Amino acid sequence: MASSDPVYLRIVEDLRRQIVEGSLPPGGSIPSRAQLTRRYGVGETAARHALRVLVAEGLVVGKVGSGHYVRERPDLLPLHRDRFLGHHAPLAADLQAQGLRVTWNWRLERVPAPPGIAARLRLPESAPVVRTRYVLRAAGRPVQLAAAYEPAELAGESGPAEGAEARQSVPARMSAAGIRVTGVVESVRTRVPEPAESDMLDLVTGTPVLHVERTHLAGERPVETSDIVLPGDRFHLVYPLTFPA
Repeated sequence: MASSDPVYLRIVEDLRRQIVEGSLPPGGSIPSRAQLTRRYGVGETAARHALRVLVAEGLVVGKVGSGHYVRERPDLLPLHRDRFLGHHAPLAADLQAQGLRVTWNWRLERVPAPPGIAARLRLPESAPVVRTRYVLRAAGRPVQLAAAYEPAELAGESGPAEGAEARQSVPARMSAAGIRVTGVVESVRTRVPEPAESDMLDLVTGTPVLHVERTHLAGERPVETSDIVLPGDRFHLVYPLTFPA
């Protein structure tokens, strides 16, 4: 560290190293502010700021009246993106195959296409689309939020406006409209969750989300696109790559 760096960063760097190396194990207690001031020879403000940084990084959690602890790190579940492509809920099918109990709710509505969605579907801005919002739970805990969009003229008879039962898959719905889905393209990034996403997914402060932008294609034509949000500390995505024959 440079000598000009704020003194609290010295505490952050040392505690972060101990957490990564395991000398401060998951669930282990972090020294109190008073202990930090004595150990590092800093004021209480610097100790408080260091703890806030570690909480924001997702390395430490604070418990009211108890102190701060090293955050438990759950084992990451693999999500296999090449499996269950024709399933109405691919993530649900993948988790069920791993032995988890999965439930979901969905709600659909007809809305004007937002600018980004219109561009992805190659539609005029504000063209009518059918949006379906999903909340997926595994063992009763929310694990996925999704918003899917289809051009209104392709959505056909969508059935009930909401429910907890299965919906037809995108290929099946498009087939009913005389369209054959030929491929899927996904773009994945990590980002800071929006406040509503943090609440709905019950995320610890500092936890990023995986954002999957998924588009179904019929040839070169996009016929459905969706934004899928997953907790970044619970899953890793698996994409097999094959060499051409």
